[in-house]
Amino acid sequence: MDRWTVKDRAGREIYLTGERWQHIVSRHRVLAGHLGDVLSTLRLGRRRQDALQPFKYFYRRRCKTLPGYYDSITVVVLCQGDNRYVVTAWPEVEE
Repeated sequence: MDRWTVKDRAGREIYLTGERWQHIVSRHRVLAGHLGDVLSTLRLGRRRQDALQPFKYFYRRRCKTLPGYYDSITVVVLCQGDNRYVVTAWPEVEE
C-alpha cells in the first residue's frame, strides 16, 4: 500500500495513504497529477485549527499549476496524539 510522509513547517509528521489519495482524486479529479502539490501544501501551507473540532486542521497553500480558475489547495488533517493523517483535500479559489 502506498503511503507518503512529510513534515509540516513546525516539524510535525503527517501521512497520506494511497487509499485516501484515491478518495481525494475520485471526488476532485482536478487534483489528479498533483500529488506533489498536495504534499507541498502540507509542508509549506498555512495551518488553521478547526474551532469546533480541535483535533482537525486545515492546511492551505496557493498552487499556480492547477487547471482552470483554481489557485489553491486545502488539505484536512486529523490528529490523534502523534498520529497525524490526511482525510481529504480539494482545490479552491483563494478569496
